[in-house]
Amino acid sequence: MDYPLSELVLNDKGQVYHLGIQPENIADKIILVGDQDRVGLISQFFDTIDHKSSHREFVCHTGTYKNKKISALSTGIGTDNIDIVINELDALVNIDLAKRSDKPALTSLEIIRIGTCGILQTNIPVHSWIVSSYALGLDNVAHFYSIEFSQEEIKMANDLKSFLNLPDTITPYFIESDLGLTNRLISEKTYNGITITSSGFYGPQGRKLRLKTHTEDLQIKLGKLKSNHPIMNFEMESSALFALGRELGHQCSTICLGVANRPNMEFSKGYQKEMESLILYTLDRI
Repeated sequence: MDYPLSELVLNDKGQVYHLGIQPENIADKIILVGDQDRVGLISQFFDTIDHKSSHREFVCHTGTYKNKKISALSTGIGTDNIDIVINELDALVNIDLAKRSDKPALTSLEIIRIGTCGILQTNIPVHSWIVSSYALGLDNVAHFYSIEFSQEEIKMANDLKSFLNLPDTITPYFIESDLGLTNRLISEKTYNGITITSSGFYGPQGRKLRLKTHTEDLQIKLGKLKSNHPIMNFEMESSALFALGRELGHQCSTICLGVANRPNMEFSKGYQKEMESLILYTLDRI
């Protein structure tokens, strides 16, 4: 397939338009973070740093850690940015940018998101590590693509929508993370289950300040839901990461540091040390 100038957009250096990087700048093992400053927290543990770039909110450091080539890349906040990042990462490894055509052999990336989240279970303390076995998307990104959902994923999305009594304008989707990559992140140190991905931080996550919402106490309802897969946390990226990544043939997973316990109304007083511990844990398992 040939990609026109308006569809595969490159800058004047031949780099993908938003990330501002070229194929040789990226590793096959990638850690995604939302916060630009967290890229440096990761690369401080690299044995070597071979590439650094910064364009908009997309900061990229590529180097080696224990003889493994790894990239750390910031995405900014939200599934809309994940749409940009996953498509452009895939283009870097699976499209010949000069010829604007698909490469004959496709590359599968290992992509782990390290993030922060709000915990939804009363018994899980702040600063716990949460691995996302599944994500329930309350965003719309996956609905713009031809995603092949399993029958279990379709049933779970419908069951959760009925339980939560969401407005008809919200169409959730349920998506599994990559099993092999996720199992490498799971240990006695982690909690594992369903992550809820929201399209915002306030109303979409059950918070209410001055605006009336349709989702008041959403976090309480989610924490009380009984199912084979417990609902563990709220965040803002994983559903699109899992859906787009899987459809493009990449292995994607998420591990988050819980900085709030929503039903207990608790929030961390500082978590840099805990985040660095999580980063080292992930680097050793990627």
